[in-house]
Amino acid sequence: MAVTALVVYLVWAVLAFGLRTFLQWCRTGDTGFRGGGLGKGTVQWWARVLFTGALLIGAAGPIAALAGLAAVTALDHTAVQVAGTALALGGVAGTLAAQTSMGNSWRIGVEEAERTELVTGGAFSLARNPIFTTMIVTAAGLAAMVPNAIALFGLVVTVVAVQMQVRAVEEPYLLRTHGDAYAAYAAEVGRFLPGVGRLAPPQGVQR
Repeated sequence: MAVTALVVYLVWAVLAFGLRTFLQWCRTGDTGFRGGGLGKGTVQWWARVLFTGALLIGAAGPIAALAGLAAVTALDHTAVQVAGTALALGGVAGTLAAQTSMGNSWRIGVEEAERTELVTGGAFSLARNPIFTTMIVTAAGLAAMVPNAIALFGLVVTVVAVQMQVRAVEEPYLLRTHGDAYAAYAAEVGRFLPGVGRLAPPQGVQR
């Protein structure tokens, strides 16, 4: 199972970051990466640090299992591993689908002066941050496949990084950039799951 988890992780990383970046560059001449030269200690800088740590720990969990690190006893069951495999594979597929929904507006990070199209269709009609949702699903699945302390810690770091990036960086940026259009969208569509985490509607807008 550790080998399978490592393969799934590597496939996800190559497709979600490597291939997606290459396709974005082929289509637009732009890799989609933002946030170079972030001020040390800013919220986006810390979110980037946590994301980087989560990616490294995500690989470390299966590697540690291969090296002999035991799983947490309460989670060391075949049913948990099978469910984790299904979650991880679903998360990989969901990540790619959500990235496709974003089209040429796909970005990693935020550039304050940049204004891209507000995407509300496809996967974004179900949740405002479907890419992050599926990243968490993938991390949860991988942690269930090899439920050792390192993998579980990686899941926690992933969730914290996503929450920080979405709540403290991306949502404020989108509100500043798209104003009432984003506020109205956020009042109808949940943050990570359908109907959950909707924002209060802008003044004068009836739901």
